[in-house]
Amino acid sequence: MGYLDLALSYSNQPPIVEAPASGGGLSQNGKFSYGYASSAGKRSSMEDFFETRIDGVDGEIVGLFGVFDGHGGARAAEYVKRHLFSNLITHPKFISDTKSAITDAYNHTDSELLKSENSHNRDAGSTASTAILVGDRLLVANVGDSRAVISRGGNAIAVSRDHKPDQSDERERIENAGGFVMWAGTWRVGGVLAVSRAFGDRLLKQYVVADPEIREEKIDDSLEFLILASDGLWDVFSNEVCETNNFFNVVYFPIPNTLLYSLTIFCRTQLQWLRKLKTQRSQRRNLWEKQ
Repeated sequence: MGYLDLALSYSNQPPIVEAPASGGGLSQNGKFSYGYASSAGKRSSMEDFFETRIDGVDGEIVGLFGVFDGHGGARAAEYVKRHLFSNLITHPKFISDTKSAITDAYNHTDSELLKSENSHNRDAGSTASTAILVGDRLLVANVGDSRAVISRGGNAIAVSRDHKPDQSDERERIENAGGFVMWAGTWRVGGVLAVSRAFGDRLLKQYVVADPEIREEKIDDSLEFLILASDGLWDVFSNEVCETNNFFNVVYFPIPNTLLYSLTIFCRTQLQWLRKLKTQRSQRRNLWEKQ
């Protein structure tokens, strides 16, 4: 599993051009901008993917952003990256009932992924953390443990929940479906999978669902930005640490005075910090590899 981080904020600055591992963009109406960065660390292959997409739907400018953390290979994460947002914006109720459209799109994408995986012997899966901007609404949806955090009024607030098998409601759902949760280095579904919701994972599909949890936030002056990241970031930086200005400092004080540029530098800075912390915290889990 690689590390991937995407930061989203409002800006009226022009876009910049970056190398494939990091970059940024701007909506057509100039209301929001985004930056991203990714790294495979010491792994020979990258199982994390991201997607950034800005579309016009029924006269609305819509922003779609996602982080997809693969396990058992990259196939599932790459499939979700390619298909989830297309399935969402073509849903007939995308504008009128966005939450139900998100749920339908997640489950339809999962169903189609499972069909496409029939010819493969290895069982691949993926988490997803997505942010959908429609007008003055922000909808965050997730399955798995890739997390979304907003900065509102200078405070970091988690707007998604990590789906872990030892959570009481998740464990009850799994056991009611005939599955079990056991300790194998960490709590795992069937002793295998360390997340309780995901795309794919055909052999555990009866217990590991792709039903997203969705949270809606109003976009106003107090909402400064949003971060989507895979667990390589959140295993090191707690929400409490995020509440200190050190973590978000580069966004609060952009250098040079261009917010979009600072978002990209911010994302790249997190990669550098993670590499240093990996050495400093050698007793902790490898940030770029699964347990």
